[in-house]
Amino acid sequence: MRIFLYLISIVTANVVTAAFAPLNIGAFIVPMGTLLIGATFIFRDLVQNKYGRKKTYIFIGLALILSAIVSNILGDTLLIVLASAASFAVAETTDTEIYSRLKLPMAWRVFYSGLVGGLLDSVIFVIIGLSPLGANFLPWEAVPFAIIGQVLVKTIIQGMGAVILNMVNNHSTKNAISN
Repeated sequence: MRIFLYLISIVTANVVTAAFAPLNIGAFIVPMGTLLIGATFIFRDLVQNKYGRKKTYIFIGLALILSAIVSNILGDTLLIVLASAASFAVAETTDTEIYSRLKLPMAWRVFYSGLVGGLLDSVIFVIIGLSPLGANFLPWEAVPFAIIGQVLVKTIIQGMGAVILNMVNNHSTKNAISN
């Protein structure tokens, strides 16, 4: 089930991004799929907990292929597909390695690794995919606002996920102690 949630969240993020116009929150530009990207890092962490780091890389590779196929089917330009793949590969790898190395409770590992992964995902995708350097969807003046908007949303989602995981963990620990 964890693998399915991980893969479906990535595919759904692509579909939602293609189907809906970005949110404009003040000066910030946030693609609708960003709301799901934070969750993908959490689901990947759950996959890693169950299957280990090495097998997780197999699922990351599968997710990367699925993401590229879906982006292509949705009519994204080759540059957008490549930007998405590059940002995904860097962000997921970084998240995986940070998550593996932190010696903290799970909720904090999820939050910190996702924070870095989300930042890298946003910077790489916006610069390679959307800026004048890439597909030229955004002028340079809008690039920082697009990056910051995505990072803020991903951070909020990561924070919410970390809080929920912490609550579940504390509840499980209390039940184990009382039994």
